[in-house]
Amino acid sequence: MEEDDKECLKEAGEILKAGGLVAFPTETVYGLGGDALNPDSSRKIYAAKGRPSDNPLIVHICRFEDIYRIVADTEESRKMLANARKLSDAFWPGPLTMILPKSEEVPLETTGGLNTVAIRFPSHKTAQALIAYGGGYVAAPSANTSGRPSPSLARHVQEDLNGKIDMIIDGGEVEIGIESTIVDLTVEPPQILRPGYVTQEMLSRVLGTVDTDVTILSDKSGQAPKAPGMKYRHYAPKGQLTIVAGTKEKVAAYINEETDRLQAQGVKTGVIATEETKNLYHADVVKCAGSRTDELSVAKHLYGILRDFDEEGTEKMFSESFDYAGIGQAVMNRLLKAAGHHVDRKSTRLNSSHVSES
Repeated sequence: MEEDDKECLKEAGEILKAGGLVAFPTETVYGLGGDALNPDSSRKIYAAKGRPSDNPLIVHICRFEDIYRIVADTEESRKMLANARKLSDAFWPGPLTMILPKSEEVPLETTGGLNTVAIRFPSHKTAQALIAYGGGYVAAPSANTSGRPSPSLARHVQEDLNGKIDMIIDGGEVEIGIESTIVDLTVEPPQILRPGYVTQEMLSRVLGTVDTDVTILSDKSGQAPKAPGMKYRHYAPKGQLTIVAGTKEKVAAYINEETDRLQAQGVKTGVIATEETKNLYHADVVKCAGSRTDELSVAKHLYGILRDFDEEGTEKMFSESFDYAGIGQAVMNRLLKAAGHHVDRKSTRLNSSHVSES
């Protein structure tokens, strides 16, 4: 790390320790950091983002050992920590968040009023250094206005939060592009509350049986969220997004029929396509998210595409559906929330237990 970078990160760390807010890159998306053990800092994060106060924040650490200060010291939690150690050995530092019982050190303002704490050890070197300089415990949701697509570039942060926070650290484009997987270790078997790069199959290889919360692909949730992103509309563009699924030919024909109709009414239209299908569409704006043979590339580009639609004034957008297995589950989770679970069933084969019509 260059000396200038170190000085910048030291300055950012002092801002955090003084109760200020700093946006910074991680391997997943840009985070909006504040002192996780300072309730005033957490309140500032919620205010800057316009985020509902019952939506928990993730506490970022830079050493596994630091987990013991923020997890409750009970016989029950020590058993959960054994699973946390197994997952840490396999996936930390990296895009995995674990939920455990919180200690008294963690204010309820950080956990959304819950007695559990979500913890992550990111792999991004800039993030690790900032956490260390900032005192070791940094609460950091995505650095965007609540409900908007998460930022994969520093300019996305600036678009949403310029003038509302103390510093933005530019680390270039992020590597993964969607938020971390969240697994709840307080239940048996452990349960995925938000899908991400670390898949159910990968977690099961370490812990045995791991369930997935059935609501992650549904809009039916009247309870307070147990983890970030579970309850509220997220990742949304300013226009209306609709997901269409089925055979390639039927999807393309239906989307083209709809975009033709909307264009005739003067509505600017967009399509999220793939390398395999991008030439099938004639909307005003056609964005290629990547190849279906590499759904990680789709995940990486998704939020940037949603923001591009906004910049280009696209009013009505359509997206192809993706596989529900592996990283595709994370892609669909984000798309469904971005679309407000608006799925057109005229040419779809989506399971009705996964989505709802709007």
